[in-house]
Amino acid sequence: MKEIVTVTGPIAPEELGFCQCHEHIAMSKGKSWYLNPALRIDDMAKSLEEVRRYKSCGGDSFIDAQPCGCNRMAEELRKLSVKSGVHIIASTGFHKLCFYPDSHWIHFISEAELEEVFVRELTTGMYTDADCTYPSVQSSVKAGIIKTAYDTEELSPRYKKLFRAAASASLKAERIIMIHVEQDTNPILLQDFLLNLGMQPENLMFCHMDRACKDIRIHEDVLKKGSYLEFDTIGRFKYHSDEHEIQIIQSLVDIGYATQLLYSLDTTSDRLMSYNPDAIGLNYILTKFNASLKSSGISEDIIHMLSIENPARILTQ
Repeated sequence: MKEIVTVTGPIAPEELGFCQCHEHIAMSKGKSWYLNPALRIDDMAKSLEEVRRYKSCGGDSFIDAQPCGCNRMAEELRKLSVKSGVHIIASTGFHKLCFYPDSHWIHFISEAELEEVFVRELTTGMYTDADCTYPSVQSSVKAGIIKTAYDTEELSPRYKKLFRAAASASLKAERIIMIHVEQDTNPILLQDFLLNLGMQPENLMFCHMDRACKDIRIHEDVLKKGSYLEFDTIGRFKYHSDEHEIQIIQSLVDIGYATQLLYSLDTTSDRLMSYNPDAIGLNYILTKFNASLKSSGISEDIIHMLSIENPARILTQ
């Protein structure tokens, strides 16, 4: 059976356990920090405290969704995993282009070069010098997925180039694509674009649609084609309540899509208890949200599916 690539090496699907599929735990200061100071998570003592707390509450694994050249801390992710005992799946790929300085290499290199960077990070090791210079220094720590971002430009020429490179890398390295979905975009357009490039729908994970797409019919359309949805507007009350989040999940479970749903928190430093004592913490799903799911009538079997079965399946397609 296909293995899951973590920052400490490959594991079998049954070793993944409880997995939150879109988090951030190690992110250095960069342009994203200037846009949002919460997008800096670089105190590793605090991050380790957070991951250990997650572990103590039953968390076994999570995906860190910070991609190449965007202040990802590859070696620190490995150290956090070793010290905490939590499996961490790291990301190559690209984020919203507003998070990169105007002089950044990602704006200028060819599609073939982008593909090569992504494939090397998946098969050889992640680059540690890519925030400011063209990637050249590799660690032995491999990425396990490809993170991408669908911004309000949607399929502009520069984003088409990035998505083509990501799709080619996914097909070569046999790793899934995670997609940040920005508000006011149409994910169906991107899904069709990637499927036309040869991607299989089950290898696509669309994130944040629980806050980015209010029309539940759009969720259904993506699911009908076989892709996964990852929901993470949990404990994010500026968007909506947990009760509303549960209604979204329940409505999709009721019409038969439980096997294609994932959940997480999409953490920032503002939402990590070790960085902000008033925050919900990385363990919020385990300590609070799962109980709310149960009290709302969602069964233990469905929760097991969202948190253990579905993550293992998508990561080993």
